[in-house]
Amino acid sequence: MSTEKNIVIVGGGFAGTTLARSLEPRLPQGWRVVLVSEESYTTFNPMLAEVVGASVFPEHVVAPIRQMLRAGTRSQFVMGRVTGIDPDRRCVRAGTLAGFQDIAYEHLVLAFGTRANLDLVPGLAEHALPLKLVGDAMFIRNRVLQRIARIELEADPAVRRRLGHFIVIGGGFSGVEVAGALADFLRGTGRYYPRVKAEELKVTVIENADRLLLELPESLGLAAARSMRARHIDVRLNARAAEVSADGVRLASGETIAGATVICTIGTRPNPLVGGLPVPKQRGRIETAPDMSIPGAAGLWALGDCALVRNGVTQQFAPPTAQFAVAQARALARNIVAAIEGRATQPFSHASKGMMATTGHLKGVASVFGLRLRGLPAWLLWRAYYLLLMPTAGRRVRIWLEWTWSMFFAADITHLRFTRTSEADVDVARPVAETVQPSQPQPQPQP
Repeated sequence: MSTEKNIVIVGGGFAGTTLARSLEPRLPQGWRVVLVSEESYTTFNPMLAEVVGASVFPEHVVAPIRQMLRAGTRSQFVMGRVTGIDPDRRCVRAGTLAGFQDIAYEHLVLAFGTRANLDLVPGLAEHALPLKLVGDAMFIRNRVLQRIARIELEADPAVRRRLGHFIVIGGGFSGVEVAGALADFLRGTGRYYPRVKAEELKVTVIENADRLLLELPESLGLAAARSMRARHIDVRLNARAAEVSADGVRLASGETIAGATVICTIGTRPNPLVGGLPVPKQRGRIETAPDMSIPGAAGLWALGDCALVRNGVTQQFAPPTAQFAVAQARALARNIVAAIEGRATQPFSHASKGMMATTGHLKGVASVFGLRLRGLPAWLLWRAYYLLLMPTAGRRVRIWLEWTWSMFFAADITHLRFTRTSEADVDVARPVAETVQPSQPQPQPQP
């Protein structure tokens, strides 16, 4: 049995993987990092819209965690789901590929993010498609291709219009970016579906505020709406979704927007682990001290989307974005090492470099160091930033090649069906539309 002391990190997102990589070269002798994650990869969520729009392949927006960590004895990756935490015994219980295991820790870091919340609007869980995971992005892309193919076979004009209407609930970063990518994708598929008219394909964004992108300056939110409307995206402001059905979205005003596909980019809920922890919480997120330690729980820390971390620069809680997750991870690495060595820890403090969003091909808005950009410069900056954020050179090269390819060639319209040989002749009598994809993504088996 290993005599090394463990720093266990639960969660393999931006926060967890950046913390592990930052700790590895700093740890004193006799210490190691153990990262536990349900998935074997980190998903770069800001690029999921690129998967929906077929600008990149899905495997290019994920990075294998093992590849991100240093090879050696200073770290270990465990693919598993943490089902319980025992602060008294200082161990976590995880369901792994080898069964349930207890992992002892000296320091435990909670970085497991949040889940999608589909209970905000009646009918959302049954009829809307969330965009939270790479599987969600692939499912949405397949669903879009199904809808277009179905339109070619449909004679009723009203049904054709409903099938070709894609409604995005949420005008934040994810909503704006997926709407823009989807509009580009639909425009690019026209040559392959000659029986589908361009006016039969439409994208609508519903936002319950007076502008898009509330996190950005007002002028950029207005610029984003103008950019999208210029590309025939219907932007509905001050519109609240009251109910979602198979036929579309009913607004609080009573108006019904007919559409066969609804994409949800709003709402999060806490990880189920949070509820069972005897730690201070606010709206499902863990409250931390300024140095990201959890008050009253020795050796426990939290960061990222699952935590409420006050930023010393603004005295406000840090937003749940990739930029702040990375900054928190680097600061927490220094604090954990300081705690191990008996030194004072430091409060988290980070000056935002800015925020940005794409609104479609060659279009975007950005606020960086006080400078406001629109159009092509913002779009290029967005791509450059997320390209540099990729943890491995191989991923950067692949994405750059895919982006360059998509500048000159049409989007890939391949509808991927993961059918095994043993399943090829099952239910052959059923229509293809019923067997291509289920109405909702199926839960993945857990280790």
